[in-house]
Amino acid sequence: MPEYTKVVLAYSGGLDTSVILRWLIERYRCEIVAYCADLGQGEELIPIRDKALRTGAKSVHIVDLREEFVRDYIFPMLRANAVYEGGYLLGTSIARPLIAKAQVDIALEEGADAVSHGATGKGNDQVRFELTYAALAPHLKVIAPWREWDLRSRTDMIEFAKRHDIPVPVTAERPYSMDTNLFHISYEGGILEDPWAEPPAKMFLRTQSPEAAPDVPVEITVDFEQGNPVAVDGVTLGPADLLARLNRIGGEHGIGRVDMVENRFVGMKSRGVYETPGGTILHVAHRALESLTLDREVLHLRDSLVPRYAEMIYYGFWFSPERQALQTLIDECQKDVTGTVRLKLYKGNVTVLGRRSPRSLYRTDFVTFERDEVYRQRDAEGFISLQGLRLKIRALRDA
Repeated sequence: MPEYTKVVLAYSGGLDTSVILRWLIERYRCEIVAYCADLGQGEELIPIRDKALRTGAKSVHIVDLREEFVRDYIFPMLRANAVYEGGYLLGTSIARPLIAKAQVDIALEEGADAVSHGATGKGNDQVRFELTYAALAPHLKVIAPWREWDLRSRTDMIEFAKRHDIPVPVTAERPYSMDTNLFHISYEGGILEDPWAEPPAKMFLRTQSPEAAPDVPVEITVDFEQGNPVAVDGVTLGPADLLARLNRIGGEHGIGRVDMVENRFVGMKSRGVYETPGGTILHVAHRALESLTLDREVLHLRDSLVPRYAEMIYYGFWFSPERQALQTLIDECQKDVTGTVRLKLYKGNVTVLGRRSPRSLYRTDFVTFERDEVYRQRDAEGFISLQGLRLKIRALRDA
């Protein structure tokens, strides 16, 4: 068995990492430093420090990463319009590299031998954490208890927790797992493992159901500068405050619920349910502004790369050279994405009402159906003839 002096554990206070903290102490007889990333979990963080110390942690680090999370991770991803498999806005995926980066920083500061996480051997998060460790601190050893111990189920873990007097957060009232941050809340496992089963109405915490949302729509505006949202309804806000405001407005109107079966990186399908109200609003608004400001071929080229970019985030390659290179291209495309989008929120729907930009490529004098002096319609005849020439030749051959 390897020997460790000090291990930094990515700790959330939930069932898995609480059991892992105690298991690491018993298994390796070493000092455990509990680290928790504040990504906007709110009240969930209040008992973290005391719970970790009671469970046996030598020390606890709670790091406020909210502003960095939105500014340096969510916003670059939104500039790319990243969506995984047509529905998932990657709220958990984008959080993991930042959590792991801050964990590495603490491990280096503490002089730790190893880092540990609570991701299972079936999921994506183990890959996301460990690819980040490899990219930023390859000398650190990695302990992944789910791949080592003899606890094979949540039931086994609950029994372990009870033996060690660790509070169990999974109850009959909440028979599923959750992940919360400023961008979204995700739900999976438990009763959601049946893809035919409807999620319980009381499960959702960030959004009202569209049926219960107000009967009167609300109109809002979102201002962008070079692809980044900077203001809501004319009020300039910092990244974290802006997202929090849109979460509140969108949640009230039932915006951003997604229920999908997705393909995990490790090869199996899983069912995930997500609430991403602010992110959904920003995604719709950003695309609307791009339609006004991006050159056609630039837009089509960028859009062809979006599935690949989304895969990089989903698979855990945020710190890879290919993601960084692609981000450079995407950000170059965003230099003209400045302007304002007007939206209507109503019972789960986000509708674009208008868009304007000082960098607009939309020209009424060219596109008008009225009389104009800038476009010769007869030019289209030669254009169509040349575009159709290869089709004509092929048809003549096969006649």
